Amino acid sequence: MIYDKLFEKYKVNEKLILQNRVVMAPLTRCFADEDNVPTDLMADYYGKRSDAGLIIAEATLTSKLAQGYPNQPGIYNDAQISAWKKINKKVHENGAKIFSQIFHSGRISHETFHNQHPVAPSSIAYVGRVPRTELDYETPRALETKEVKELIEEFVQASINSVNAGFDGVEIHAANGYILDQFLHQETNFREDEFGGSVENRARIILEIIDGISNAIGKEKVGIRLSPHAYLHLGHTSGDEETFKYLLKEIEKRDISYVHTGTFDDHTKVDYLNGKVSEFIRANYKGTVIANGSYEASEGNQLLKDEKFDLFAIGRPFISNPDLITKLKTNAVLTQYDENMLGELV
Repeated sequence: MIYDKLFEKYKVNEKLILQNRVVMAPLTRCFADEDNVPTDLMADYYGKRSDAGLIIAEATLTSKLAQGYPNQPGIYNDAQISAWKKINKKVHENGAKIFSQIFHSGRISHETFHNQHPVAPSSIAYVGRVPRTELDYETPRALETKEVKELIEEFVQASINSVNAGFDGVEIHAANGYILDQFLHQETNFREDEFGGSVENRARIILEIIDGISNAIGKEKVGIRLSPHAYLHLGHTSGDEETFKYLLKEIEKRDISYVHTGTFDDHTKVDYLNGKVSEFIRANYKGTVIANGSYEASEGNQLLKDEKFDLFAIGRPFISNPDLITKLKTNAVLTQYDENMLGELV
């Protein structure tokens, strides 16, 4: 198999040129220490995979209250910034670029992580169990308007901290049912202030975060991940698709680096999106699109040729194959991913 499009250089913008079109997708590994500080093992883990074009690091906390899983890394204090510097230095040695994925879990959390109730746009519980624990999710406390504005500032500060830690930019995690996605969907946003109600109001927090980060570190260092199909931790309500159409057009005006699809399987046709998630984003956004979601490398290569998207993100095969890029280039057999691999950093 010849993966000619996968290994082309790709110019996102004047300040972000990738050595190939392969993106290592963010993967929730939870190998930070108890203080949310990245470890030396993580430096080795990311370093081994740094022949990708772009690495998007695992979901990284904007504050202690942002935590939703055990042992997540943060980017809100000096110890964390210092630890990420080691990781980013190792990644850059092999030519990859790396973005921090700045994250807040919202209601997908539990007070055991931060000694206070989880927060969310509205006080609506998600029914389920916190992964890797025996904890059930709790009913969150609804953020006050001034707290929403403080949350925006936390994302902006996390972007500044990320650049200071050596990241090439940040990906705003607004997908997969976490706090920013909760603002976008009617099922989880019953607010009556400027951050709820209308399409424009539900999208407001995202656009204010993008504007704040762009002003702080430059628009060319900003990407975002979106899940317009509401496949995880929340459900679709008729009209949500209009929020995403509006949001994507507003993002396009801001000329950031990319929009990244947040989905488990992008083969799925979604009725209310009139096609696959990547197709919906492509139809409503003219900038760089990163697609992922259970594609084989050969499919990704062909879809790049067909200009269905611009960059191809790979997730689970990167866990089981630290040398994935080399294996693809040499047509070597890939080690199949197994859930048992989540317990160790290969």
